[in-house]
Amino acid sequence: MVGAMQLGVIGMGRIGRSHAAVLDANPAVDRVLVASRSRASADKAAADLGLEAVDLESLVDSVDAVVIASSTDSHPELIERAIVAGKPTFCEKPIALDIEPTERIVALVDTEGGRLQIGFHRRFDPGYAAARQLVISGGLGTPYVVRTISHDPVPSPESFIPTSGGIFRDFLIHDFDIVDHVLGEPITAVFATAAVREHRVYAKYDDYDVAAVQARTASGALVTMSCTRHDPRGHDVRMELFGSRDSVVVGWDDRTPMRSLEPDGRRLPADPYEDFLDRFRAG
Repeated sequence: MVGAMQLGVIGMGRIGRSHAAVLDANPAVDRVLVASRSRASADKAAADLGLEAVDLESLVDSVDAVVIASSTDSHPELIERAIVAGKPTFCEKPIALDIEPTERIVALVDTEGGRLQIGFHRRFDPGYAAARQLVISGGLGTPYVVRTISHDPVPSPESFIPTSGGIFRDFLIHDFDIVDHVLGEPITAVFATAAVREHRVYAKYDDYDVAAVQARTASGALVTMSCTRHDPRGHDVRMELFGSRDSVVVGWDDRTPMRSLEPDGRRLPADPYEDFLDRFRAG
């Protein structure tokens, strides 16, 4: 195929494997190379997916563009390597665990004239896109209150927790991003709290299994966020928007893992969303 691309995926965990499989199925992609900090992990993923594994050090120079899906602590180094090499780069959120390396990478991308996209998938979900258009068109009216819900179905494996960045930087970062994106204005004031309610392994790494946020945007809209690492009914990610002209919800459909306690209320769906890959597949 004329102009076909060769792409590299770094990190062969669940999301890295998913990216590699999706890219390999794209007719515009000629070849997908995979790499990982562990060559054994890359070799295993390559064998499972029918792809080619290479050493991490050689991947960037061997492809036209790079996808980074490795652990968060490795993001700054890998982004820098790809941008300096002149490769368009997609990286899973966040850019880094702290402000200083984040600002350094942003400055590097500007200096190099690089192309970097961070993986905030909710922006591309049809429901969130419709909510953004409702706000832009004025259909919502003056935004009064926004409520986001982010509940994972099962706790993280312990190996993931130390390098994840914690519940705010790893999970609630999606909520902060989507509120800014949908409303078109930044959050300017925040009160946040978190706790370990059930899964003590998070406390071992100064992390939490539940969190709640109260916030206010630049124009004064009020925001509430709830986040849990465990939802016994499934993966539940929603946004509710209340304004002067409309009240709407994103993420409420036949598979939303909630049941009503009202006598004639909604029963639990037979096939609730299993995880984020299942929930956002359509986007």
